[in-house]
Formats: sequence, C-alpha cells, structure tokens
Amino acid sequence: MLIIPAIDIKDGKCVRLTRGEFDKEKIYLDNPCDMAVIWRKQNAKIIHVVDLDAARTGRPVNFEKIREIVGTLDIPIQVGGGLRTFEAVAGYLDIGVGRVVIGSAAVTNPELVEELLKTYSASQIVIGIDAENGIPKIKGWTESSSMQDYELALEMKKLGVKRVIYTDISCDGMMQGIGYESIRRFASKAGMKVTASGGVAGSDDLKKLETLEKYGVDSVIIGKALYETNFPCQKLWYNYEKGMNIDREFSSALLKKCYP
Repeated sequence: MLIIPAIDIKDGKCVRLTRGEFDKEKIYLDNPCDMAVIWRKQNAKIIHVVDLDAARTGRPVNFEKIREIVGTLDIPIQVGGGLRTFEAVAGYLDIGVGRVVIGSAAVTNPELVEELLKTYSASQIVIGIDAENGIPKIKGWTESSSMQDYELALEMKKLGVKRVIYTDISCDGMMQGIGYESIRRFASKAGMKVTASGGVAGSDDLKKLETLEKYGVDSVIIGKALYETNFPCQKLWYNYEKGMNIDREFSSALLKKCYP
C-alpha cells in the first residue's frame, strides 16, 4: 500500500478542511513548499497537491505555489483542483508535474479526457471521483452528478483511463476511519486501479485497505491524520525505500514504478 501525503492549498497556504467545507479550515503552514519538504524528508515517494481555490473557480489560482514545490522536490508531484481545460493540464505537465487529476471535467466535459489521452499517457492523466452516498460531487463539491460513481468510472475506463482516486466525502477530514464499504463497493464495480482517499485515522485503516488489493486498491492519500500526527505512518514509507537517493532525472520512471 503506497502512502501518499496530501497538501491542500487555499489562499496560498497549506490547510486541511473538514468534509471539504471551506469555512472549516485549519492552517498548518503559510508556505506549502515547506510542508512538501517535510514530507520528502520523511521519504515520501509522491505528493498529492490540491489547489482548493481552483476547485471552486476553475482557474489555477495557486499555480506559482505548485511550481515552487515541483522545482524544489526530487519526486513526482500529483496535482488536482480545477483542471477543466486542456491548457490548464498542459501548463502543469509542462512545468514538470508528474500527473494531473481530472475531477469535475470528467463529468461535465468527458471529451476533454479523451483529448488529453491522445496527447498524454494514462500514467499522467487520472480521474478523481469524490462521492457522497455513491454520487460524484463536482465544482468544489458544490454540485452533484447525475450518475453513480462507478458509472462515471466505467465511462472513463472506455476512454482509456487506468486509475481513479476515490474519496468518500462523508469521511474526508473527519479522522473517524476510511469509508471502507464505499471504497470496496466502488472498486469491485469499477475494475480499475484505485487510490483511496478520505478519513484515514490510523494504522487499522491501512490494514483494512490492504484487504481490497484484489479489487485494485493499491495506494492511499492521507492528509489530516499526518498533520495531527495521529499515527507514525511516516515510518512506514521511510522503511519502504530506506536510504534511497532519488534523482529528479528518474522521477518519471519512479512514478511509473511505484504508482502505475
């Protein structure tokens, strides 16, 4: 189970939200890049970065903050939040982002996903499905889709998408446990590689997720539980590749090796 630390950026700062509610934020650091450096020193292999402002506006509000992270770290950076045009995606990939996460646009503009996969590989383009009671939410979780989460995944699969990042909104930021049943249901129906997200509270959640490997769940994004030092999972990924010296030249190859 590959552990991926999350950095959410709002108003240029590193924050965490509760169930995606923008008025329930906690600021951890003024400079998100400093947080990224901390996770890298803990031997993180990939970092998941979300531009929360862009998720609401559809514009890459924190582009320069993310560029700083990419330029500072020697590991792949995965970016999501408000990526709804070809130009926005290309802009991030051009500055060295390892992969981008398409969320709302997968629902409102699936043709964009199709077009992106003609230019970029499936390892660079993944779909983010944030669901509540099985219904995908879009535009910063302010609107609902008309289809079920697994139906959206199957539509994306037809276009050539290989991986979905699945978040159970009801659990996100609550630190009361991963939405195990919703992830199991989704993964078993989607038949794709799945990165779980939302609600991880401790090592028991990781053990639970490991039982879903047969359904394609091979990685997990963790946010608040790390920031609140809820459990020492830094040690888990540190021991994963202890002492490995990663050069930026090989970051793309590393991404495909660790997170195909």
